[in-house]
Amino acid sequence: MSAKRLHLFQAYGIELEYMIAKKDSLSVNPITDTLFKSVMGSYVSDVERGEITWCNELVMHVVELKCTTPNPDLVSLNEHFHKNVKDINTLLEEFESQLLPTAAHPFMDPQTEAKLWPHDNNEVYERYNKMFNCKGHGWSNLQSTHINLPFYDDEEFATLHAAIRLILPIIPAIAASSPVLGGKNTGMLDKRMDYYQKNQRVIPSITGKVIPERVFSKRQYHKVIYDKIAHDIAKYNEDNILDPIWVNSRGAIARFDRGSIEIRIMDIQECPQADLAIVSLIVATLKMLVEEKTCVLHNQLIWETEDLNAILQKTIVECENARITNAEYLNVFGMSSNECSASELWRHILDLTKTYYPDMINPYLPTLEFILENGTLASRIVKALDGQYGIDNIRLVYRELSDCLNNNELFEVCLQEKF
Repeated sequence: MSAKRLHLFQAYGIELEYMIAKKDSLSVNPITDTLFKSVMGSYVSDVERGEITWCNELVMHVVELKCTTPNPDLVSLNEHFHKNVKDINTLLEEFESQLLPTAAHPFMDPQTEAKLWPHDNNEVYERYNKMFNCKGHGWSNLQSTHINLPFYDDEEFATLHAAIRLILPIIPAIAASSPVLGGKNTGMLDKRMDYYQKNQRVIPSITGKVIPERVFSKRQYHKVIYDKIAHDIAKYNEDNILDPIWVNSRGAIARFDRGSIEIRIMDIQECPQADLAIVSLIVATLKMLVEEKTCVLHNQLIWETEDLNAILQKTIVECENARITNAEYLNVFGMSSNECSASELWRHILDLTKTYYPDMINPYLPTLEFILENGTLASRIVKALDGQYGIDNIRLVYRELSDCLNNNELFEVCLQEKF
């Protein structure tokens, strides 16, 4: 987010991460630095292209597209992101490569194929590698969509953080896209999040329980979270190269220096249209909670991390099919049932938000209806593979996903057309 302090829901910072893959084999191709050099003439970590900026990530086969500055228009961002995807794919033709979506490469071997970013800021990446061994799937094979939301002061932080904590457990139920790793069905529809919650467990305070603690002020956040992280990383950080503020890896992280909270739980989808549709629904749901349309603030503040994490553990595995049996949680969203599937809860939320915030939801309503009708991208990938996890079949499905990205189209499963 920019230095200018924004109020709640005034603008958004969206980040989309994609893999670079070779066209013939779909194996990862670690050439992000070469891609950037082909545009800028030298090795750089950022390429600004108007509304969208390209950035490097930890590993060399991933490129991040992000808003150059906070943007209030989630509809136009769809077009901006897609244009940049097309531009990158055009440049990658020289290298016989293309961008590949989803939150995990389906057959990458991170132990042999991962290459860390070697240029500016690489000392931070090397430190992380020393601490955690960043060649595992949870480090070098995961792509996500980040949502940055602004707050102006402690009062706005409290209401936004309370709402975000409540929505985090059900984000995998609409956004999972990582069921396949190592050429196998992992048994989890959101395997990226399973790795995410475990990959820094040598220092548990960095990630916590993914759902942030019940902290609702800057002072409290520093005392409970940042001070604890600073203490626990001290033995790795004698030169102070690591800052607890950005070491923090909860599913939503507070940045008081720039007045924003970044949501990190969302798997990246098959195309910007799908990502921005889900982002719009998440933002509308948060707005509904902040405005206390279904639950008063007091009842949002009281939720314990453990109770929310219990729901998250279900949605990581079963996503939209997970059964939510906590009636009080359902009541937060204005649902009177004792239990329902996560998909049914999202259907209920969509019906509410399209009534409360039609300008935000209606542009993406057909996309959201498609996702709720056909399942998460993870479920559609599993259905398309149809139990056949041979490398040729995996390539067939993921080539189609790559086409979806380039054309900004949703991934629709038609089994009869596969053979």
